[in-house]
Amino acid sequence: MGRRRGSTVVDTALGWVLKKPKMVQAALAASVAVSTLVGLHFCLDTDYFFVVSEIAYSIGLLLLVYKLTTHKNCSGLSLRTQEVSAIFLVARVICAAESELEVDLHIILDLVSLLSASWVIYTMRYKLQSTYIKELDNMRVYYLVVPCCVLALLINPGSGLSGFPSLTSVLWAFCTYLESVSVLPQLRLIQNAKMVEPFTAHYVFALGVARFFGFGHWVLMIYETGGKSIVRMARLWYLWLPMNMLAEIVQTFILADFCYYYIIRLILLSCHSYVALTCCRHVMVDHV
Repeated sequence: MGRRRGSTVVDTALGWVLKKPKMVQAALAASVAVSTLVGLHFCLDTDYFFVVSEIAYSIGLLLLVYKLTTHKNCSGLSLRTQEVSAIFLVARVICAAESELEVDLHIILDLVSLLSASWVIYTMRYKLQSTYIKELDNMRVYYLVVPCCVLALLINPGSGLSGFPSLTSVLWAFCTYLESVSVLPQLRLIQNAKMVEPFTAHYVFALGVARFFGFGHWVLMIYETGGKSIVRMARLWYLWLPMNMLAEIVQTFILADFCYYYIIRLILLSCHSYVALTCCRHVMVDHV
């Protein structure tokens, strides 16, 4: 049987995109991302973007819980990324508990993520350790934790203010910095393995969606206030604000490339384009 006409059109369009230089692909992806952000802005209040970001992150971890529970296999998953995630989530929960007088949705979502990450760590270490490929998961946790800790002590929301910064300020900076690089061990494992497990790809994509909405929250807040919000924050946090924005940008770009090829792969899969799908799978690994 011949292929559907719609499938041929999609194959041709995506084939054209994949043959373009990297800079052209990046420009096209950025245009689609901006258009999506503008469209969502008319559907969602800006304040909800951060909530959606946390929900997407929790869903990503719950996908891992489902994988480990049903498949009884943790191959393709990075234990290091889960350990780093648990560390920054503990710091974030402590900060939220210190600053909030009552339990709100943010704390609940952070607790769900922390419990899920902790369960994944326990399962990978003690229940499914025979399927964990330690040799491929070779990025040390302290390579990420120690620099973020030092940076948090130097630059945090309390930097530049009178007196010493509070513990909450340091912890908040620490979890912000650490979250921005937490996925690096997982991407390193994918690169070493030269393949991407389906549930691992779904998990990393969920992190990308979370980052998209988190970064979108900042962009729309700046747009809606005409830049006044940034000016106000810059006066108060002239050292912390640039580092916070840099951490957001770094994390966004770390995940953007993977998510770009993930979406293309899903489109090709829906069109049953197996040849193009195979090519795209290799491209995903090569660009991690």
